Amino acid sequence: MEEPKSGEIVNFLKLLLRQGCTHRFSWPRIDEHGKHYQICLACGTAYEYDWSLMRRTDRLLIAPVPDGFRTGSLLH
Repeated sequence: MEEPKSGEIVNFLKLLLRQGCTHRFSWPRIDEHGKHYQICLACGTAYEYDWSLMRRTDRLLIAPVPDGFRTGSLLH
C-alpha cells in the first residue's frame, strides 16, 4: 500500500475538521486565454481575478498550471 503524501493528510484532516484554508494569494497571473487568476499559496485553489476591479471573482474548478511546473517539463 502506498504511503499518503503529507499534503493529502492535511487536506483530509481539514475536510474532517471542516477547517478551511486561510488563503494566501500569489500575484495575479494571466492564462493562455488572456484571463487573470490568482492561486492560493497554501492550498493551490485558483480564483478568477478581475484586473479592472482589482479583486478576485469566482473560484475556478481547475487551477491553471504554468508550463514550467508541469511534470516532466521543468526548465533549468
